[in-house]
Amino acid sequence: MNVLKPIVTGSLCLSLISSLAADWPTFFGGNTRNGVSPETNLPVTFNPGTMRLDTASTGQVSNLKWRVRFYTHAYGGPVIAAGRLFLGTTNGKKGGLVTALDEATGKTLWQFDLPQFITKRKEYNYDILDLGVCSTPTLDGGRLYFVSNRDEVFCLDAAGKNQAANAGLTNITWSTEGSAQKPPFFRTAVGGFHWVFSMLSEKFVDAWVQDASSGSPLVDGDYVYVSPCNGVDKSHRRVPRPHTPSLIVLDKHTGQLVARDFEEVGTRLWHGEWSSPAMGVVNGRKQLYWGAGDGVCYAFDPTPVPGTNAEIKTLKVIWKFDINAAGGRTGPYWNNPAGRVGPSECIATPVFHNNRVYIAVGQDPRHKEGRGALACIDATQTGDITKTGCVWVNTNVDRSLTTVVVKDGLLFTADFTGRVHCLDADNGKTHWVHETGRPIWSSPLVADGKVYLGTDAGDLYVYAAAKELKILGKTKLESPLSATPIAHNGVLFILSQKWLYAVAAGANTGAE
Repeated sequence: MNVLKPIVTGSLCLSLISSLAADWPTFFGGNTRNGVSPETNLPVTFNPGTMRLDTASTGQVSNLKWRVRFYTHAYGGPVIAAGRLFLGTTNGKKGGLVTALDEATGKTLWQFDLPQFITKRKEYNYDILDLGVCSTPTLDGGRLYFVSNRDEVFCLDAAGKNQAANAGLTNITWSTEGSAQKPPFFRTAVGGFHWVFSMLSEKFVDAWVQDASSGSPLVDGDYVYVSPCNGVDKSHRRVPRPHTPSLIVLDKHTGQLVARDFEEVGTRLWHGEWSSPAMGVVNGRKQLYWGAGDGVCYAFDPTPVPGTNAEIKTLKVIWKFDINAAGGRTGPYWNNPAGRVGPSECIATPVFHNNRVYIAVGQDPRHKEGRGALACIDATQTGDITKTGCVWVNTNVDRSLTTVVVKDGLLFTADFTGRVHCLDADNGKTHWVHETGRPIWSSPLVADGKVYLGTDAGDLYVYAAAKELKILGKTKLESPLSATPIAHNGVLFILSQKWLYAVAAGANTGAE
């Protein structure tokens, strides 16, 4: 099963190609998760031509190098390294798909097909929304790491050796608590992949996922840091696995479980955990950041240490910051009598910049708009720093799924209400707000003095990365934009729910 052939619209003028830039191998480009690209000469608009489901394209086409059609949903990716682009989508059969493309042409190099997670347990509400692979992959040392639609951490060969075999991957049919029919687990090479770790069944993890697995792995040294995406059951009130960790550590070579956190976030999470970990260096020491399902941002020492349980190591907390408390969010999570003003979980990913961590709280998009909070945290402190580590909190940012970007003293973000914000990164004061009028799921990319950001209506906005609001361009696409654009070698890669576009200044201007 393959995606349709790419629509290649012409060669990019050699004089317009920027010099080769650093690869973009992971979520937001690097482990700090601050989505700033050094690319230049990027366009502010493009015309993809008529949007049709086949390979035909008609009408005026401009600044479009190629485009590739996928299926119904696309959240995971893209990332780029060594001339190859990787992303996660649905597979057209209610399962997941990871695809590798040639960066220059959009040609499919290989695909990894993942069956849907199937269960007869009525209280289980997982992998039924046809969201596919929501995890943005991470490339490291010729290997590709991602979380599947079945809450498995995979390590694949990025070159695609024997990937198509998909050996050992079958539909899962859990029927009773403790059933022996659990997701497959292989620590040795099977069917072309190096290893797979099931976060639904392994000892010391045993997650219960709400809706989707969306966390993106962070690879550093010999370790893979990832979230099991634990959550509530179908009742949306009960947490079946309250002792499941928020973060686990795997050996990147073997897939062996090395460590986990023991903060017991599951005993107080609101709905689910969908954030991704980030990393920074403070006073010469690395810190691992995590936005949890209780609305608290945690900083861990990334080096596992012996804990109270002799069988598994632990991640030690350096500090924690309650964004809800700092933002004045009180009252019940559900049916708050004061309206949509109660506490929220962290869905966005923390961003590290200049000894500070920036993160907002938000809720499942189906909960709609509501009051939120965006916090700037002093990462140099220790302990419970909700009061002492608060640099600033902006409560004018509503519930948000968006990971912020910080560049030249400015912070760019958006909220689910549909507002794009430019704040002063040092004090949190607002420079400007733009009302798009439609919900925003995605996060911005800052590159070439511009801010690129998509909406749920399929509108790609381009703003000047400046204190004054200036809309440089707007392109209307055929389906929602949930993934964040990336830039590489003078080309913008924009993933909508149905298409991946390679956009470059001067590419194929004119009619096809």
